[in-house]
Amino acid sequence: MAADLDRAHTFYGELFGWAFRPTRQGHGRYTIAYTEGGVPTVGIGASSPSAGVTLPVIWTTYFAADSADEVASRVQERGGTVAVGPLEFGSGRVAWAADPDGANFGIWEGDLTSAWWGERRPGAPVWLELRTRDAFEAALFYGQVFGWDSQQRERCDVRFEHDRVVLHIDGKAVAGLRGGAIEAAPDPNVRPRWRVYFCVKDVDEVAERAAELGGGILSPPADTPYGRVAALRDPEGGIFNVAAVRKEAADGESASVACG
Repeated sequence: MAADLDRAHTFYGELFGWAFRPTRQGHGRYTIAYTEGGVPTVGIGASSPSAGVTLPVIWTTYFAADSADEVASRVQERGGTVAVGPLEFGSGRVAWAADPDGANFGIWEGDLTSAWWGERRPGAPVWLELRTRDAFEAALFYGQVFGWDSQQRERCDVRFEHDRVVLHIDGKAVAGLRGGAIEAAPDPNVRPRWRVYFCVKDVDEVAERAAELGGGILSPPADTPYGRVAALRDPEGGIFNVAAVRKEAADGESASVACG
């Protein structure tokens, strides 16, 4: 959600090469961003002040559900919070929720296409990571809410690697849950939250370009077990991360996460 949709288009379009198309999704202005080749990758909507309160500019992680109502009920049963919904949203149903530690996420019931998370091309999401107080407690919460353990191991596998709990879908590492000395705090870069990583060819170059376009660098480029990454912000304060495209990886675990 962006306060200024046109400004977001300019920044992300120049940074990632996204093209934008308007779509009928919910209320207000909403667009889908497409990577090279016309593949849909993210949605960006224009937020509007509510009762005089300006809503934060933020990227939200959405999890697919067969039934948004059932998943929302499980969120509440396990100590989470459902802030909005489930309600009709474009071609599907959506709810916005938070886990017991306050990390926000979305629930989506509706049409899905593998193109939303298919080939890990530049500009597309490549990794999701939850920074939270206790990764194992978080894994139990999300596993029970979304039924990770009830699915076949070949389809969905949760394991501990590189100091985090990692979710594998169809043999591909897609999300990590990482614990540490994180407590609830006003700073969105500190409190528990889901972080989205976009695939890029050169993390250092993209970080410099983000700053040139009016954004900023929150955490400079650094090497991790999953490749080179950096934490950035857009001109309106929206926080996002980038990860390098790597044609080769040092081992099988890293290769499952590497983009490209």
